[in-house]
Amino acid sequence: MSFPESTQQAPPTQLAASGAYTRRLRVAQGVLLLFHVTGFIGLAFSKDPSFYLQFVPLNLLLTMLLLLAFQPDRGTAFVVFCVTVAAVSFFVEVAGVQTGRLFGQYEYGTVLGWKWMSVPLLIGLNWLMLTYMGGILAEYVRVPSFVRALLAAVLVVGMDVCIEPVAVRYDFWTWQYNVIPMQNFKAWFALALILQVYYNRTYFVKRNPLVPFVYLLQLLFFFGLGMLNR
Repeated sequence: MSFPESTQQAPPTQLAASGAYTRRLRVAQGVLLLFHVTGFIGLAFSKDPSFYLQFVPLNLLLTMLLLLAFQPDRGTAFVVFCVTVAAVSFFVEVAGVQTGRLFGQYEYGTVLGWKWMSVPLLIGLNWLMLTYMGGILAEYVRVPSFVRALLAAVLVVGMDVCIEPVAVRYDFWTWQYNVIPMQNFKAWFALALILQVYYNRTYFVKRNPLVPFVYLLQLLFFFGLGMLNR
């Protein structure tokens, strides 16, 4: 008995391509899991966390590169989006460090690598990664675009809430009087919301199967370290 073509199995080449894609995704997840678990154990239990801190820039770069590898559309619109978000967020951070009027009085340590105008060059990349992940995750919710932007901004700030105690503990950056001001989270939300509105107005394929895994992995990483260091 023959079946209509639409109910038959996918061609072998299509199945093979799907299987290869899934294997690449699992490999990427495994690599990221290995880096984060190793870093977590080293920072939480080592007597010399400085050895593990030197790999923080590498971990950030690797994570972003793997996210980009699973972004299906890397055309002009996507490149412009990445450059714009990284540049805008970097110079907002410069203004924040130089004036102390945006996020509060803070300064960066040496962990995040090379600095320009007292701000690590990787900060723009970090904002790009968080903006991108927040936007992709919000795509799963079918609501008006501005509500999605609000939701994505909350996800970005939620990550910062987990990062802040760890960042202060390991000298990513330091706050005046060692107090994380509420002003910081307000400014993070404002900037994150602006970037998410921009994200919603750009046109590229907004789908990435690695994003949920990375967001959850980083959330658990920083939350776990924060709890252990209380």
